Amino acid sequence: MADPITVYLVRHGETEWDLAGRQQGHLDSPLTPRGIRQANALAHALADRAIQIIYASDLGRAMQTAETIAANLNLPVHPDPRLRERHLGAMQALTKAQFQKQHPQAAAAFDSGDPDYCLPGGESARQRYDRTVPCVEELAQRHPGQTILIVAHGGVLDGMCHRTLAIPLTQPRRFSLFNGAINRFTWTDPNWQLDTWGDLTHLGDLEALDDN
Repeated sequence: MADPITVYLVRHGETEWDLAGRQQGHLDSPLTPRGIRQANALAHALADRAIQIIYASDLGRAMQTAETIAANLNLPVHPDPRLRERHLGAMQALTKAQFQKQHPQAAAAFDSGDPDYCLPGGESARQRYDRTVPCVEELAQRHPGQTILIVAHGGVLDGMCHRTLAIPLTQPRRFSLFNGAINRFTWTDPNWQLDTWGDLTHLGDLEALDDN
């Protein structure tokens, strides 16, 4: 049996568009002052976890969070575009209310929760899952017996929770995806185990937004 691999998977710190309710997808916005504080809190909380390598989505919000953590751990960040959030197509840069007003039929289809629905110009939840979950598994399998950190997005966390707990993609989400939360998984081929989900203790009195 191969040595188990520990994977810490965290969502980036709060961004300006998170705070404004604007959908980011493959677009980007800077971390807010609170998001920067969340990233610094993550850096301190992860300092004693024996992390040996850091991967991140190549989008700016994930890279900024990862680089803050990496500076404290004296490690480089390895970006991977497969770890990007779902491409939200015509919804990107809009609030959900704006999207509903401008594209009512697409908004209704999106809200239906159909994992195979592709947003105009974007991708489906299943396409995101099929891109991100195999990527996380591939990155983990590169490092038998080691501990790795992946800094990504709510959609990546969503996929890994579905994968690990065998939740159908058709099932509505009933779990949190907070900015800056620590989530720990263990990979022992061929199975994932969820050890810790949504740990916010390191944030103290800092609030954290759920992924909406």
